Amino acid sequence: MTKRQSVIVIDNMLISDELIEKQFICDLSKCKGGCCEDGDAGAPLDHSELQTVLDSYEKIRPYLSAKAIAEIERKGKYVHSEEFGWVTPTLQSENEICVYGRRDERGIIQCAFEQAYNDGVIGWKKPISCHLYPVIAKTGVHGDYENVNYSPRETLCKPACSLGQKLKVPVYKFLKEALIRKFGEEFYELLDNIATKRKEKEATEI
Repeated sequence: MTKRQSVIVIDNMLISDELIEKQFICDLSKCKGGCCEDGDAGAPLDHSELQTVLDSYEKIRPYLSAKAIAEIERKGKYVHSEEFGWVTPTLQSENEICVYGRRDERGIIQCAFEQAYNDGVIGWKKPISCHLYPVIAKTGVHGDYENVNYSPRETLCKPACSLGQKLKVPVYKFLKEALIRKFGEEFYELLDNIATKRKEKEATEI
């Protein structure tokens, strides 16, 4: 019998209970950062992030490939998609990799924003949509609520699901920094409290 998925409600957010029920830890040695090139468009950008991308560009330029710089100069630092809204451009010549991503000597795609952030060059880590993945947050149809869902790629993220299960790390704990960045400390504490209470209840029912 398949377990019915439920929804956790915090303020105006509808959160899939998979965030506390499922386990996940990115395994870059296996996936190679494939989410940076696997998809129908570049990384979604909040409207509030557009100016940050513009302001950061000259500082992250040294982290970019020559092909990426040429593509950015041709398309712009971000582009608009009818389906996804504002997104980062991609390189068609390299399997639609995000222009801000670059493969290192191990074949792992590294984000220019994140590299610059880690080096202390900029104070912005990367688009929140990337930071949150495999969780996707979208405004509801009527715009007065937000859906927060767990959406790993079936094949690409399989190693991450396996590693998370092995180490018993729930999705929401793996994404603690990103969830706090997006929704705040209070949100995370409420979600953690719900997860703890549910775990305690399940333990008493065994």
